Amino acid sequence: MIRKLPSGEYRLYSRKTDPKTGKRRNLGTFKSRAAAEKHERAVQYFKRH
Repeated sequence: MIRKLPSGEYRLYSRKTDPKTGKRRNLGTFKSRAAAEKHERAVQYFKRH
């Protein structure tokens, strides 16, 4: 899940909420949406291998 921050950067959040905090886990902040999407695919691949 990618959200645009007020600073113009994009942050990748986990899809599920973190049971400890009740919020979504921050999986990285990126300058461009394309970079965030690329990392999101890498995360999904890593989760299944």
